[in-house]
Amino acid sequence: MLISMPQMLKIAKKEHFAVGAFNVSSNMLMRAVVEEAEATKTPAIIAIHPDELKFITDEFIAYVLNRIYKSPIPFVLHLDHGSSLNDVERAVHAGFNSVMIDGSKLPYEENVALVKHVVSLMHPIGVAVEGELGTIGDTGNSIEGGATKVIYTNPEQAVDFIEKTGADSLAVAIGTAHGIYPKDFKPELQMDILQDIVNRTSTPLVLHGGSANPDEEIAQAVKIGIQKINISSDIKHAFYVKCRDILANQELREPNQIYPDCIVSTKKVVKQKMQLFNSLGKSNCYYRD
Repeated sequence: MLISMPQMLKIAKKEHFAVGAFNVSSNMLMRAVVEEAEATKTPAIIAIHPDELKFITDEFIAYVLNRIYKSPIPFVLHLDHGSSLNDVERAVHAGFNSVMIDGSKLPYEENVALVKHVVSLMHPIGVAVEGELGTIGDTGNSIEGGATKVIYTNPEQAVDFIEKTGADSLAVAIGTAHGIYPKDFKPELQMDILQDIVNRTSTPLVLHGGSANPDEEIAQAVKIGIQKINISSDIKHAFYVKCRDILANQELREPNQIYPDCIVSTKKVVKQKMQLFNSLGKSNCYYRD
């Protein structure tokens, strides 16, 4: 079933878990996320980046919506890192019920103005809006990009940003980066910043760049007060590692011979993330609300 992002994250906040927002850019990745969510009775967010949407086309979204409408599990269809009003409008016309407008690289007042404008357009038609304050790092191997230098979210500014924009959720910068981290790089999340933000606002908080971070740090972030965590590189890495292994060792050309085991490998990562976020099996929380 398709539910709103505010409803999804309100329950997550109340029940102290985070919902995984999994970037899907193919039918196989989509199947892995939805089927694992159904198998484990776990709520999930289907996230698609504008570049991914350009590749899979708007017609693919009709399949996505049909699939999640018929499911007994709560889902949200979310645009990840929309960078312009055109990105947002395209997503909404295709059927997305939640969008992110990312003005994090703009000067503060311009970021506020952009998010406020998008909120004024989206809220009357029932579409939720996510903003971002501070910058997420860039490992150089992700479609989502990021910034060369991480600018941490200012807790006082976060409160002002939420009040001025009316955003439904806020992506905070506490030291993560998009993509898979190099082997010699060890991220350390600034939990004191996150705790300060949580102490100041009740607005649901989002963690971008959730792939490849130490499990113990992600689990701690959830306990402190993160309600949505974006996962993209980890599931794609699992899928294509298995795909390369299959193609290197067998002379295959039929998709139904190549991809099933790739989907299984992806499902294992999806389930591990759901368990890490403490959301595994939590779909029942939405039925009794």
